[in-house]
Amino acid sequence: MSDEHVLSADDISHSFGGVEVLEAISLSVERGSVTALVGPNGSGKTTLLRVLAGILSPTEGTVSYHGPEAEREIGYMPQQPSFRPGFTAAETLAFYTSLVDGDPESLLDRVGLAQARNRRVEALSGGMRRLLGIAQATVGDPPVTILDEPGSGLDPGMRQQTFEVVANLASEGTAVLLSTHDMTLAAEFADQIALIERGAVVETGTPQQLLDTYECESLQTLFETAFETDTAVDVAGETA
Repeated sequence: MSDEHVLSADDISHSFGGVEVLEAISLSVERGSVTALVGPNGSGKTTLLRVLAGILSPTEGTVSYHGPEAEREIGYMPQQPSFRPGFTAAETLAFYTSLVDGDPESLLDRVGLAQARNRRVEALSGGMRRLLGIAQATVGDPPVTILDEPGSGLDPGMRQQTFEVVANLASEGTAVLLSTHDMTLAAEFADQIALIERGAVVETGTPQQLLDTYECESLQTLFETAFETDTAVDVAGETA
């Protein structure tokens, strides 16, 4: 294993009510990199992220943290982050930084929400709420940050901004693991893409390595070839 690997899964499986939803998955994420999970709806992306974040326990296999000692090793943002109504963005982060060391103003600056610091969370747009969720996930500067569909449901401009925040986190040394349907942004910002289908990782590699492996010239063709489906994936900012 590379010394840069900070989180790894070794042959993990997970079952709900006797139904196996993850099967023998092995995956590692590296310091200062972005790893994107890409797959159809219902492929197991959210369950895998929750297992890696320690919210769910694997039925089989192990998840290991190899990073530096930290007050908070892993930060996590669910697909639909929720916040206490009536709190402003700054007050929300002040609450979390009272539990784990951090500076609310720096966190707002990190995600581009300084101008919205006094806006109540219920008045934030969907994109701003997602950015606030990323800020919350990075309270305490955890070495690993896991984000479930950070760009889902956002307009193209806000998705671009969200992924730029993700890229900045990685440039600061954070290992970022996220799920996405946006193949264009995954290709632009991810260092590694893991293709997941029916609870199994079917291939991992850089965007170019995956195009070469599947002998594809386009991201849409890659998705259809990898998953043997004509279901459209999000390419070039359009959700199909």
